[in-house]
Amino acid sequence: MAKGDEERDESPAAEAERLRSLIGEYDYAYHALDAPRVPDAEYDRLFRRLAEIEAEHPELVSATSPTQRVGARPVGEFREIRHARSMLSLDNAFHEDELAAFDKRVSERLAAAGISADIIDYVAEPKLDGAAVSLRYAEGKLEFAATRGDGTTGEDVTHNVRTIAAVPFVLRGHDVPPVLEVRGEVYMPREGFEDFNRLAAQRGEKTLVNPRNAAAGSLRQLDSEMTARRPLAIFFYGIGETRGWELPPTHAEVLDALRTFGFRVSPDWRLVSGIAGCMAYYEDIGRRRNRLPHDIDGVVYKVNRLRWQAELGAASRAPRWAIAHKFPAQEELTTVEAIEFQVGRTGALTPVARLAPVFVGGVTVSNATLHNIGELHRKDVRAGDTVIVRRAGDVIPEVVKVIEERRPAGTSIVELPDRCPVCQSEVVRPEGEAVARCAGGLICGAQRKQALRHFASRHAMDIEGLGEKLIEQLVDAGLIETPADLYSLTLDELTGLERMGDKSAANLLDALERRKSTTLARFLFALGIREVGEATAASLATSFVDLDTLRHADEEQLLEVPDVGPVVAERVRTFFQEPHNGAVIDKLLEHGIHWPRPAPARALESPFSGKTVVLTGSLSTMARAEAKAELEKRGAKVTGSVSKKTDIVVAGENPGSKLAKAQDLGIAVMTEEELVRRLEPGSP
Repeated sequence: MAKGDEERDESPAAEAERLRSLIGEYDYAYHALDAPRVPDAEYDRLFRRLAEIEAEHPELVSATSPTQRVGARPVGEFREIRHARSMLSLDNAFHEDELAAFDKRVSERLAAAGISADIIDYVAEPKLDGAAVSLRYAEGKLEFAATRGDGTTGEDVTHNVRTIAAVPFVLRGHDVPPVLEVRGEVYMPREGFEDFNRLAAQRGEKTLVNPRNAAAGSLRQLDSEMTARRPLAIFFYGIGETRGWELPPTHAEVLDALRTFGFRVSPDWRLVSGIAGCMAYYEDIGRRRNRLPHDIDGVVYKVNRLRWQAELGAASRAPRWAIAHKFPAQEELTTVEAIEFQVGRTGALTPVARLAPVFVGGVTVSNATLHNIGELHRKDVRAGDTVIVRRAGDVIPEVVKVIEERRPAGTSIVELPDRCPVCQSEVVRPEGEAVARCAGGLICGAQRKQALRHFASRHAMDIEGLGEKLIEQLVDAGLIETPADLYSLTLDELTGLERMGDKSAANLLDALERRKSTTLARFLFALGIREVGEATAASLATSFVDLDTLRHADEEQLLEVPDVGPVVAERVRTFFQEPHNGAVIDKLLEHGIHWPRPAPARALESPFSGKTVVLTGSLSTMARAEAKAELEKRGAKVTGSVSKKTDIVVAGENPGSKLAKAQDLGIAVMTEEELVRRLEPGSP
């Protein structure tokens, strides 16, 4: 019974009728609307339950039952095409014992036909997760293409299939069959799917649900130009009707022939022997599954000898000579028990759904990411919801969508918390950004190790001997929580740590003491304020000189600092306004961290004093670094980009776009010769 359905006390006839109705609704949504409502695993579970009931009660079998046909009939928007040979579906095996039972049935049926085979050879191929099509070629030229439809009749999608680059219009070679019907799977590669969705999101357009449904939906576009814009691909895996061509004896040779004719065949198919060979292939492709450029949901095994295939024949909906060995479901249904916010090492708040445990992707999943507050609101996930959860390989499980018709009454939209759930510092989310963050960078437990590693790093406080492993030990032992705690460490505390001797401990304490003398720029960089790198920290130190003034600066004052824009100004202001951060800074200063107050620099008298200068192109008389140093000695600020704040652009050889931008903005342009002349003492 489907997860989330209420247990029912019903007769087999009533249950069968209910399942037929439910499967019919899901078939319509999947095939006709291209809008699947449940994961494959849920559909398979319902289908198998119905098949069990009908097997136990043959009198309940109906001609209209989903078990008696391949799929839903096509919608009436396309011309219908009747397949010369039916496009059958495949039975599924989910466990090794089911695969072994299939192999046993094959052997027994062959034996009944007078064919003795101790070990059956199979062609094993990845089971692509896309849309099946049949292409018919007459005299080597593409005649038409059709979808699977109900297995007997499909939809004419020739105009869309022609847009797929891998589909040959004319077959290769001089001995192509007069009539050849080939079967293939249209799919959308993962990279193409992600690129398409990213661009669609940027344009404010509807994004695609997943690569499988993207492929099916693309084939059903009335306008082939829309299909052509979608990155579709195809692999061919078999044949339907043929005329005037003597088939080779094996399926493996059919695949080789298809490749010779110009069809794209999966490079991952293999010829294997018996169940052992099948399982070895299944395990190998399973390990490589997430490195493939396209989605697969299992493996298909086909009896290799075509004469044996003919002897085995087919049931009403599936061949007896092939089976699909499915991977553990990567999508499942479960319920959301709660939604919590986790704080990452950079302070990012990530909403996480706590789930009723469900087996998906080969493991039991009880948590799934919701990425960020914007994504949470877009999907509108709430506590109590029934959801589809997906897990692909080692990828963190995620909530795909909510089954809204199963939403209980009384649920409410989840809002972003005002305070960090770890340290109670303010949570900030700048306008236009998807990620919300904790502002307590120096005290937040979730950010602790990252903040300490940055504080001690070479370009920050440069504390020799305080590496990542030692920081891990100090935090895990509860000896430090903030950077200020480093300066309270004792020799006894340090020597009590693993692999920390008296000499190493003493050396670390000496390094901490030595590095109390630093510069304001290094100290600001060490604080780990977001968006404040070394250059910005140096600009802040130069502009404010005094830390206390910087700590109380408003946004307008911060924007006066060169290279500080609105985003950085907001980051700095928010950081210093957080009381927890201020308390840690005060403790650091109390421990004796200090820096020299720089004397006002006396710039050489020059026409560059107080000017913002940009160097572009190559200089022949001096290095760029030398020119920059000489300009700064004369009171200039040298930047790397041209803006309205730029006063002078010095153009060497091959100046590029910076010169053009300066000319557009009406900024003064100076040649290298003029620069050299004006750098001379007393130059006007």
